[in-house]
Amino acid sequence: VQLQASGGGLAQAGGSLRLSCAASAVLFSIGIMAWYRQTPGKQRELVAGITSSSSTNYGDSVKGRFTISRDNANNTLYLQMNSLKPEDTAVYYCSARARSLLSSSWSQYWGQGTLVTVSS
Repeated sequence: VQLQASGGGLAQAGGSLRLSCAASAVLFSIGIMAWYRQTPGKQRELVAGITSSSSTNYGDSVKGRFTISRDNANNTLYLQMNSLKPEDTAVYYCSARARSLLSSSWSQYWGQGTLVTVSS
């Protein structure tokens, strides 16, 4: 499973950005997908997650500002980020739990990360 994140960049406080993550998963079933973020010296934290049936959960710091969604037909994950704050500055990683159609075991896969910088 390969995950390719895009859409990061520079935004002003109060602005918006939209992240995308395209999953290449031939002969795999994809389950929960999620966005995490990490800043230097800190642990990677969950930003938002979404199940294959589009149930969602969000980290407390982004509730009401960020929206996670997915397009199952195209194996693409999105994160709409509104009302951005300087503290949202981080490298954002997409993640997916996936299972080979020939196996019963689920594994977690990670994209390469995309940098989001929010200026005050």
